[in-house]
Amino acid sequence: MSEAARADHRWLWRGHRIHWTRSGDPAAGSVALLIHGFGASVDHWRHNQAVLAQEVEVFALDLLGFGASDKPRSRLADEPPVAGAVRYCFDLWAEQVLDFLAEVAQAGERPVHLIGNSIGGMVALDAAVLLSEAGRPPAQVILIDCAQRTLDEKRVAQLPPLERATRPAVKALVRQRWLIAPLFRFLARPAFIRQVLRQAYPSGQNVDEELVALLYRPSTDPGATESFRGFINLFEDHLAPDLLARLQLPVRMIWGAEDPWEAPAEARRWRDTYSCIKALEVLPGVGHCPHDEAPQAVNPLLVAWISAP
Repeated sequence: MSEAARADHRWLWRGHRIHWTRSGDPAAGSVALLIHGFGASVDHWRHNQAVLAQEVEVFALDLLGFGASDKPRSRLADEPPVAGAVRYCFDLWAEQVLDFLAEVAQAGERPVHLIGNSIGGMVALDAAVLLSEAGRPPAQVILIDCAQRTLDEKRVAQLPPLERATRPAVKALVRQRWLIAPLFRFLARPAFIRQVLRQAYPSGQNVDEELVALLYRPSTDPGATESFRGFINLFEDHLAPDLLARLQLPVRMIWGAEDPWEAPAEARRWRDTYSCIKALEVLPGVGHCPHDEAPQAVNPLLVAWISAP
């Protein structure tokens, strides 16, 4: 196996099987950890991992509930504990990242670069806060179209009047497993996935059958409906600005100018507000997943930032 070749592995974390990959030279001076977004997996870094592995040791992991990792039963914040059930939230995934870096990546004293797309960006920020509080701050965090979480309770006042009025009913409905199951089956269809990708990848670049398959396959796993239920009920959790305000380490951001869900204007506001943000690159004609849609633009930025954090 060449140094840049990818190897797939399994790790038992809190009784759950976690899928992760490694590529690059274990003797490299630093470590990069790639954290995927909602509905994605380690394979969403298909155009990035080998490039970064020429510079550093690169790990990617499937968050609990996603990809080829286990998908245990969901427990909402106000529901009683049930054996084997988990409360899907950013702290859970951030703790997964911390344990992974210590137990699997064995990062030790090596600089760690946390790179996250969408909700993976939120996980990276949360993990960076926890690592900083433990006296082991990462070298930097790189956010790629970080989730802005407009449906969080703390942002309700910013919603249109109709959405505010119907919100209690919607929240009551999405708790119900009898509703979640058929809704998930409707959404997790290759035809619907292709429709969403036409929004997420406005240029159409790299929207291929491989991409559809890597997004569809995990939806067929046992428990996929449960992790979906846990995620869409995250109405009260961290917001990126709250985490950014707590960080002293460098944060750099890449954004698609045509992202249909996470407004670049908000990213610019973060850049102008938080001193930890050292760079923001907005890529024209690109949507929510620039690392996969336009790797030819993203990879040089990642390599440059990792080389000189």
